[in-house]
Amino acid sequence: MSTPQTKERAKYGAAAFEGMKGTLPQTFPRTIGPNAMKYLKEVVDSGLTLRMSARFEEAFANESGVKHCIATPGCTPALAILAAAFDFDPGDEIIVSPVTDYGTLMGLVKENYIPVFADTAPGTVNISAETIEPCITDRTRAILVVHKTGIICDMDPINDLAAKHDLVVYEDACQAVFGEYKGRFAGTLSRAAGFSFDAEKTMGSDIGGCVITDDDDLAEKLRWIGHSRGGRKEPGFGRMHSAAGYAYRMPDCTAAICLAQLEIICDQVAHRDKMVRLLSRLVNEIPGVTALPIPDSVNVYSPWMFGMSIDPNRFSCSTAEFAQQLVDGGVPGAGMAKYYLMPEACMFLTENARNKVYPYCMPPASREYVYDETTCPTAHAFLETWIRWSTFCEKYTEEHCQLAADIVRKVADANRR
Repeated sequence: MSTPQTKERAKYGAAAFEGMKGTLPQTFPRTIGPNAMKYLKEVVDSGLTLRMSARFEEAFANESGVKHCIATPGCTPALAILAAAFDFDPGDEIIVSPVTDYGTLMGLVKENYIPVFADTAPGTVNISAETIEPCITDRTRAILVVHKTGIICDMDPINDLAAKHDLVVYEDACQAVFGEYKGRFAGTLSRAAGFSFDAEKTMGSDIGGCVITDDDDLAEKLRWIGHSRGGRKEPGFGRMHSAAGYAYRMPDCTAAICLAQLEIICDQVAHRDKMVRLLSRLVNEIPGVTALPIPDSVNVYSPWMFGMSIDPNRFSCSTAEFAQQLVDGGVPGAGMAKYYLMPEACMFLTENARNKVYPYCMPPASREYVYDETTCPTAHAFLETWIRWSTFCEKYTEEHCQLAADIVRKVADANRR
């Protein structure tokens, strides 16, 4: 059995995109807001006394139309402090999308909550009220929705279902910054939401993330447990820690870049929305190929990537071969994304549940859990024929969309049965 030292470590940011080639635009080098150097200089010139992170928090909250923004070093920490702030009990269940990234789950795992994966709705990468409802038990405490690729989940029915069962709803909006659902921004559709500003994300900084909320008490708890490490000052003593908190504070230099990126993001999102809808229309004209559906409820699609499905009965090649031919034809970053299926990708969940490692022992768990490729069969089947490219970005023009569709058509025609 291979040890971790013999395997290649996962890469993130620009390192994950090294060596990609193609005729279409790529994410890196990123477009940086023109005021970035000005804001960075302010931080340096202040002798590190300027609280740029607070300035960014105020600006992002204002742009989002919420009362509070709590800046963090990344999206994983943002969702982690949310999990800690909700203060559920070990063994309590959080319903979550199966098609996501480990960062969505990390906080749940570290707080000893049990992730329960609702299946995705047919033909999509997202969960729905219909797929969530069968997963609700007397141990369910919250629903963590993921707006995968930037497609916003149908939130009104999910919120209605949660209200019926007295459940907290919160959002992983890391891929949907300033996307709009029925005229409302992603991240403002529930009690709270986490965002990502990692270098490769839509509003990419060097790294970074945040939580937004209108809940005053939750915001204070997030700052206490997420920024102040669960510590408060006691007169005559100093810091006392009544909770195992975190020092997940956004660095001020990161905040400077985030602030500059915030100033250009809305125009970029509007352009991305226009380009992804054009590319989707062009791809849908190709027999046997279907772009990821954009629901009518999504007024503004803030896409982090472009995705499409192929009909295996229409082509003589496998999905992986189709994707590789797209890369060879000039689409950088095209490939399958089977690793997004968390019940299969998170091997430690499988092992812990099988071996009844805490919190899967009973108590605190109230039943047995199984995590594998059969946990969410609809999601598993969908990913078997789904191709995405992670280099879709604001640099696309109408000509690039036409070129991309032409490459897809050429590959489809070359492999048609």
